[in-house]
Amino acid sequence: MLRCTACGREYSLRKPYQRCECGEPLELKLFEGFAGIGKSVWERFVQFFPFELDLDLSLGEGDTPLIRARKLSKKLGVQLYLKNETVNPTWSFKDRGTFLGIHRALQLGFDKVGTVSTGNMAASVAAYASKAGLKAYILVSSNIAEEKLKQIAVYGAEVIKVRGDYGKLYYESLKLGQKLGIYFINSDDPFRIEGYKSISFEIVEEIMPDYVIVPTSSGGLIRGIIKSFLELKKSELIDRIPTFVCVQAEGCSPIYKAFIDGKEKIERFENPHTRAHAIENPYPPSGNAVLRLLKKLNGICVAVSDEEILKAQRMLAQEGIFVQPASATGIAAVKKLREEGRIKGDERVVSILTGAGLKTLHQLGRFEVRECEMEKLKDCLV
Repeated sequence: MLRCTACGREYSLRKPYQRCECGEPLELKLFEGFAGIGKSVWERFVQFFPFELDLDLSLGEGDTPLIRARKLSKKLGVQLYLKNETVNPTWSFKDRGTFLGIHRALQLGFDKVGTVSTGNMAASVAAYASKAGLKAYILVSSNIAEEKLKQIAVYGAEVIKVRGDYGKLYYESLKLGQKLGIYFINSDDPFRIEGYKSISFEIVEEIMPDYVIVPTSSGGLIRGIIKSFLELKKSELIDRIPTFVCVQAEGCSPIYKAFIDGKEKIERFENPHTRAHAIENPYPPSGNAVLRLLKKLNGICVAVSDEEILKAQRMLAQEGIFVQPASATGIAAVKKLREEGRIKGDERVVSILTGAGLKTLHQLGRFEVRECEMEKLKDCLV
């Protein structure tokens, strides 16, 4: 059964329910099990997923590296680890959720899928739909960057620029999907959440963190990460859960604003403006669910400025990792929390790097590039 994260109402798995009548997102029960043996995370943690997974639908997502950031650990004064989701097939964490979402669409008999996205999720759904032989409809905002359109269109998806209030498009897509027979694998689809759980499973195979830092837009990723830690705890595979840190950009931070104001529900963030476009969601569909989880589990919510984000992006580049600005918000948050004394120096911190910098090349400034005549090359190398 699917259950509402707010009111607890239950829904049948036989129909494509995604949100409760009360307006809040649905989720599956907490699973229990044990870790097995297998090449992929999907095989090792098979008992924690809602159905048997067909690896023929996989593009090789998951099992990404957890990197000890030695330079940044020293600079920030923590034991910092980077969960590098940029190496997934379409260069973001979205591939994990899309893999499960495609399974759900096929399970329900759909031959058409879609999503509402201007970046990571758009490319992911387009790629996985192509692999599965499904028609894909990708709804994007009218001002999407040209380089992003190419990343999506190359997979053969139908890309539609939508004029109007992009914040309402998520809900409109679900309504039209029911009428037109399109399964929209949107940001906090219950089965997309299940795919994101695999990140936590991989983390605990290597270390038990004290903090997990999650850049947050719609709220789907942090919900999946929290759910998996709760399942691991329930299954007695871990004896505690870490502190979860929800990070937003100051220029679009509806969850953070509600959190610090002590409110139960988010409000639409007016006039959003941030370089971290991948988390620029003025009215996140899982915002209220994230607030409830943070309150229940004594989590933290923090907002960081664009200046802090861009500095963190350069800091990560010094570790040899090029991420999009949204991914760098986690490092900016660690720096802020460390300076405030809310994270101690002997604690293990995992920051989720959500997407690759190659997706946002247009946002980079100019870099100095030297030119040199062949005869004078020796002088140029000094």
